[in-house]
Amino acid sequence: MLSVVEDNAPPPCPPAFNLTAHVLGAAEVDPDKIALAIVGPARAERWSFGRLKEAVLGTATGLLEAGLEPGDRLFLRLGNTVDFPILFLAAAAVDVLPVPISAQLAAPEVDALAAAVAPAMIVADPRLPMPAGDFRVLSVEATRDWRRRPPATIATGDPDRPGYVIFTSGTGGGPRAVLHAHRAVWARRMMHDGWYGLRATDRLLHAGAFNWTYTLGTGLLDPWTLGATALVPHEGVGHDALPLLLRRHDATIFAAAPGVYRQMLKGRDTLDLPRLRHGLSAGERLAEATRAAWERATGTPIYEALGMTECSTFISGSPARPAPPGATGYPQPGRRVAVLGPDGRPVPRGTPGTLAVHRRDPGLMLGYLDRPDETAARLVGDWFLTGDQVVMADDGAVTYLGRDDDMMNAGGFRVSPLEVEAALSTHPGIGDCAAVEVRVKADATVIAAFYEAEADLDAADLTAYLGVRLARYKTPRIFQRVDALPRGANGKVLRRKLREDYEARHGKT
Repeated sequence: MLSVVEDNAPPPCPPAFNLTAHVLGAAEVDPDKIALAIVGPARAERWSFGRLKEAVLGTATGLLEAGLEPGDRLFLRLGNTVDFPILFLAAAAVDVLPVPISAQLAAPEVDALAAAVAPAMIVADPRLPMPAGDFRVLSVEATRDWRRRPPATIATGDPDRPGYVIFTSGTGGGPRAVLHAHRAVWARRMMHDGWYGLRATDRLLHAGAFNWTYTLGTGLLDPWTLGATALVPHEGVGHDALPLLLRRHDATIFAAAPGVYRQMLKGRDTLDLPRLRHGLSAGERLAEATRAAWERATGTPIYEALGMTECSTFISGSPARPAPPGATGYPQPGRRVAVLGPDGRPVPRGTPGTLAVHRRDPGLMLGYLDRPDETAARLVGDWFLTGDQVVMADDGAVTYLGRDDDMMNAGGFRVSPLEVEAALSTHPGIGDCAAVEVRVKADATVIAAFYEAEADLDAADLTAYLGVRLARYKTPRIFQRVDALPRGANGKVLRRKLREDYEARHGKT
């Protein structure tokens, strides 16, 4: 059997469609229900669906009166405040393209992204570094008066027209600007049952920043689409406060990156979360040790998902179909997915290959902004190549092995860093860890393991520990303690930086 899943296609997107109208439809059904609560240990800022929609459409009027036109690009340089979703949805309501970027980026990084997008306007938190150049910048405070303006008329039309731009994380190289259609939010319906088990009565708390695509979709747009309540921590709330917020605000679903789960479990054997049904994890591979510790502490499962900025998540476990041990999950109902070999054809099940999603998936991007050649390079026939290495089991379950550029070579054998990290993370003295192939001579590379620990651990002891858990060729030849693994704005480990820093220190660049 080949590694292809071609499930029934999802219901087609309506021919006259708008992202914002779809997301805020609940405002017509129950305008007084709380749509968003930005929560902290001492206070919460609450927004009803009716108030949120009023603010969004008034702000849309303000954008048009400020001179923006359909197709213009609006750079959003904002933190975790309600300003972000209001401006994002306001822009999409009138076909202005919102472009959110991380509040954690340094000035040179912001310069590069602004140059790539060439925005017509930047709305910014004045506390954050602004891009250099002749850009029209508006302080976010000035936009708050727009919320009381008469509502703009929502622009409806072809669901394939541009809707918003969002940057990739850049963990596989430089960030790319991904152009999504309005229909992308319609395609997210496949996640509601295929990953979340989401209901209108849910209260979903997401621990990420608003501008991260995981938070934007899972934490805001999807709950609002169903009329559920989104809970997001105030800026500056630490991970140690999350258990209190989950309990105090009756969260039924919790979404976070794996690192957040690890931080919450430090020093805790139990977490009292009586209303929580389950957790959601995405962004990087969830370690089995973290999953098991969470289940012991809370009595609730974590459902993992695999996806990418270009298509969001499309492989996941769910309450309806949990993933088998070690696997990430199954293709969500409605998805067309394949595992391809070097020749671009599906491989037999059980054979590793490159994960691909069908080019007609309604959640797939329109393309990389202003880079048609890069977009075309990712397409092979009917398939869009994700760059993820996976293997599909006979029952369709997909196990993630790593990124193309993360896969390691040991004596001619391809080795997944996740396999090495899973074994090493079971060592009682090690916290987070990452495995990377590094160059030690002009013509030689080896597997190196970087780990967080209170003190240096003996390399011979670590080799012996892994000797009964891994084949010899998979065992790292170098072990190096670090104070903290380098991570991007979305929490992903930056393996490329570990490799480059090691080789620079040892003169192997």
